[in-house]
Amino acid sequence: MSRSCETAVVPGHVTGFFSAHPATRAAAAGSRGAGVTLSTGVTVTVTPTDAATSLALNGEPTSVGAVADVLDALGVRARVEMTTDLPVGAGFGVSGAAALGAAMAANAAADCGRSENDLVRIAHEADVERGTGLGDVVAQARGGVPLRLEPGAPQYGSLDGIPASPRVEYVSFGPLSTADVLAGDTDRLSAAGTDALDRVTDDPRLETFMAASRAFAERANLLAPPVERAIDAVSAAGGSAAMAMLGQTVFALETGLSDAGYDPHVCRTHPSGARLLRDDSAADESIAVQ
Repeated sequence: MSRSCETAVVPGHVTGFFSAHPATRAAAAGSRGAGVTLSTGVTVTVTPTDAATSLALNGEPTSVGAVADVLDALGVRARVEMTTDLPVGAGFGVSGAAALGAAMAANAAADCGRSENDLVRIAHEADVERGTGLGDVVAQARGGVPLRLEPGAPQYGSLDGIPASPRVEYVSFGPLSTADVLAGDTDRLSAAGTDALDRVTDDPRLETFMAASRAFAERANLLAPPVERAIDAVSAAGGSAAMAMLGQTVFALETGLSDAGYDPHVCRTHPSGARLLRDDSAADESIAVQ
């Protein structure tokens, strides 16, 4: 068995709209919807160990249930070091990215012999079962501007995408509990998400995606006051912005937030999705390229 240290890089992901689809099997559960993957993401380094598994985020000890579940599913004990510039709990899919990165890096480090689809399934199941995400993992595995046409891991789900790679700006006003929202009545939310996805699949352009995302947040009654003010300011400045699901975060394409007078974080759409980071390609594999 390999005992090497391996690193995976996984893009962040902001969801513009979604509908929730529970199922008996976590692999079949998930969401339909659309979002944007980000060049700013999560880097996960896994080092197999004979001691108990330990996790650290940005140098501080932490507990991420989805990551622990992934390692258990693979039968790997390891030291897991995660780093990210993204805010946690604010709609960037950090938990899903950590789970997928841990799956990919642990598989390589411990020579588990799993396929890509199997690793995505394991990470997706962990994120769903922990109540921290419904569709981030499959989107982060794909990259780009993914459309989740059917819910679930690769065996069950279906993906398409909008062929575009815009600049992305974002500002975050704080966290929003994914678990709390998903534990409530999601009928209204899911109806709004279904209508939004129909709109975008009929017209798969960025402009339609952003408009459908704004309409979804309003119809689902998820807009907090600072989020709504920022979206309105971008619109007044001639741009288009939306709320990241699920977090008190506003994202805009190109220079929308800057034009509205905000000082946003800036990144790009991630072109290729999650992957292992190898020493001989470190120069051009950085997750944080802007």
